[in-house]
Amino acid sequence: MAKSIFLQVYGDNPKLRVLDFLITFQEYDYSMKEIAKNSEIGYTTLKQFWQEFVKRGIVKQTRVVGKAKMFKLNAENPEIQIFMKLYWKVISRETDKMLAEKIVA
Repeated sequence: MAKSIFLQVYGDNPKLRVLDFLITFQEYDYSMKEIAKNSEIGYTTLKQFWQEFVKRGIVKQTRVVGKAKMFKLNAENPEIQIFMKLYWKVISRETDKMLAEKIVA
């Protein structure tokens, strides 16, 4: 899968991949296995920093489905609100640049 515009600009690492996925699909909740798969990182890698995300309120548990705990981005967290503004600003600016280049070409 191609890297998102945000990851192209700010770098590609597991934490940013997870945030990129969760921001893009913030309306839905996912199990940790689904988050790892959709973020294209290993489940073991996700487990290394997941508790930090939970403790800092970056993600929140929404429900339990069978044995799986479901999580989503905590859009109420002020830190995440600022990060989301940055994320969408970067996407907007880079998209505008790409469109301007296509018009000129």
